[in-house]
Amino acid sequence: FKDRLDYFYNQGRDEFFKSKIQKYNSTVFRTNMPPGPFISQDPKVVALLDGKSFPVLFDVTKVEKKDLFTGTYMPSTDLTGGYRILSYLDPSEPKHARLKQLLFFLLKSRRDHVIPEFQASYSELFETLEKEVAEKGKSSFQTANDQAGFNFLCRAFFGSNPPDTKLGTDGPSLISKWVLFQLGPVLKLGLPKYVEELLIHTFPLPPALVKKDYQRLYDFFYESSGSIQDEAEKLGISREEACHNLLFATSFNSFGGMKIFFPNMLKWIGRAGIKLHNRLATEIRSAIRSNGGKLTMAAMEQMPLMKSVVYEALRIEPPVPLQYGRAKKDIVIESHDAVFQVKQGEMLFGFQPFATKDPKIFERAEEFVGERFMGEEGEKLLKHVIWSNGPETQQPTLGNKQCAGKDFVVLMSRLLVVELFRRYDSFDIEVGKSALGAAVTVTSLKRASF
Repeated sequence: FKDRLDYFYNQGRDEFFKSKIQKYNSTVFRTNMPPGPFISQDPKVVALLDGKSFPVLFDVTKVEKKDLFTGTYMPSTDLTGGYRILSYLDPSEPKHARLKQLLFFLLKSRRDHVIPEFQASYSELFETLEKEVAEKGKSSFQTANDQAGFNFLCRAFFGSNPPDTKLGTDGPSLISKWVLFQLGPVLKLGLPKYVEELLIHTFPLPPALVKKDYQRLYDFFYESSGSIQDEAEKLGISREEACHNLLFATSFNSFGGMKIFFPNMLKWIGRAGIKLHNRLATEIRSAIRSNGGKLTMAAMEQMPLMKSVVYEALRIEPPVPLQYGRAKKDIVIESHDAVFQVKQGEMLFGFQPFATKDPKIFERAEEFVGERFMGEEGEKLLKHVIWSNGPETQQPTLGNKQCAGKDFVVLMSRLLVVELFRRYDSFDIEVGKSALGAAVTVTSLKRASF
């Protein structure tokens, strides 16, 4: 209980880990991770807080990933139609490969729709931001991004436009509520301490309270994803199970990632200032011009600064900071300066922002350096960018737990930066806090002048 209160309130997450590193004089140590009683039976973990020890979490010969997606507890399967979703399966389970294969099929079969649908959805977002900044002097990026992100994913993946269906514009709010029931035990919502402790950190919220909301989402996905369900049946997956997995992959994994990462990326680029903005605008516009004025994959390959900026944002504030695995056997884990024995069955926990800001790997590790990953030396560092549950230099396979949509997420993030600097020379923001990262308010947008 003391660790939980320190983690959420007395110290805060980063300070909680820093103080333990000082106390034990080590980046690997045993501690408790929230939520603990009464949501998770065993809160004990071996924490890995440096870039050398962390990658053991990707090695499926050493660690098991069964039911560990959210940490030391698992949300009720009542929240996912009674199914254990792909994110909770270990690669050793037969269904893991089939469900991941289905996601690979979805991404491959719809790849030609990604760029046009992103441009259409995010043109709407920028028009909204411009209009509100002109009228009120500021505009919430979050609100516009939630709607644009969800519309984009549904149009790109399923050819379905949510506002034209019974779901309307309710998708993002229904998803946010449903995600709270899963992640509430490890979130800080900003409620009074003891209210929050009792309400979301001590007992799980009853799934029945979001049953109707989830059903509305499910109905939309079921009606929209017929051709993907046909493929699922060929792979030996029922249409129903496929639909719950498609809903989760789109709403929790993809939309959740955009909801957290896009504002964070905007925050870092906004804070980097006008000099970086000018360089990005120049690079992006000239690459598009030299490709006949069209944005293509080939044009984006000619934007090394833009690519580096996206990787740097993924490094400095990865969208999924906490990762878990259970030791399959007795193993030895090395940090930069010590060796640790871990027993079979022990829970391993990695706090990714400490691994990706490891000063023994990255110079000026705490700073946002836009050009960090440019050139030959910069590209060598990409193996330490590990936001996708694996190194950036490796690819997701049926046999590992690396994010099936790894390349898709990088592409989406690049598209956001490209569309931003096609339109604007620079922009100004104010940054606040939200339960899932940064709350970004846009206060000015300087229209493209060249």
